[in-house]
Amino acid sequence: MVENNLRNIFPKTQVFYYDKEDTLLLSGNSLELISRIKAKSINCIFADPPYFLSNGGITNSGGKQVSVNKGDWDSGITSSEKHKFNRTWIRKCKRVLTDDGTIWISGTLHNIYSIGMALEQEGFKIINNITWQKKNPPPNLACRSFTHSTETILWAKKDQKGNKHFFNYELMKEINNGKQMKDVWDGSLTPKSEKAFGKHPTQKPLYLIERIILASTKENDVVLDPFMGSGTTGVVCKQLSRKFIGIEKDISFIELSKNRIEITTQEIRLV
Repeated sequence: MVENNLRNIFPKTQVFYYDKEDTLLLSGNSLELISRIKAKSINCIFADPPYFLSNGGITNSGGKQVSVNKGDWDSGITSSEKHKFNRTWIRKCKRVLTDDGTIWISGTLHNIYSIGMALEQEGFKIINNITWQKKNPPPNLACRSFTHSTETILWAKKDQKGNKHFFNYELMKEINNGKQMKDVWDGSLTPKSEKAFGKHPTQKPLYLIERIILASTKENDVVLDPFMGSGTTGVVCKQLSRKFIGIEKDISFIELSKNRIEITTQEIRLV
């Protein structure tokens, strides 16, 4: 049974960066903070973990050459270190997830294969392998490979006998004009309008997270984003009447998330 009061999911001594009835934002290390969350208290997790692709290379942004480096949190590490990190945070997420809950994890070729293996090793069963196809990807400046235009989103549940997860099949079919929705989703990159309060290097568009939340949660469910970034998951949860817990170590990004969520709250009240 998931708590109605989000605060009850944490020890009474827990300090929050932003504390509202349906939204909690925490500043700090995800591995430490997930460990403080009450077991089996989260209905759904969306995670966009470090891709570990910051290696000094270049890419294209707005027609200009820019560094691929995202920040110290994304610096390249050895494959064994990467896999150990992925197994650790996924194991911690499993403990807080309800038995009928699910986890979504996005990534690229830089980390997604480790994540897929880590999920299986930590007792998860992969439900779907979603391919997000970007309509307007940046061009490949090196011209030595195909243009990178997709990301993978793995959807998984606890691998337990008789364990049933929630899937809003009929709504997904309705959104897809009466036909079963496939596991290839296409759409544009995050528009400038969604970056009005600031930019995050791996910010996901609202429409992508909205589909994920609608597909796998109900109203008032609790959603956790352990690598919150710019708070897109929190904005969507606010719009769709879900409860949200976000964790982020960079203060500038957690402040950005707070501002976006507060504006969304004001807009909802005006409707």
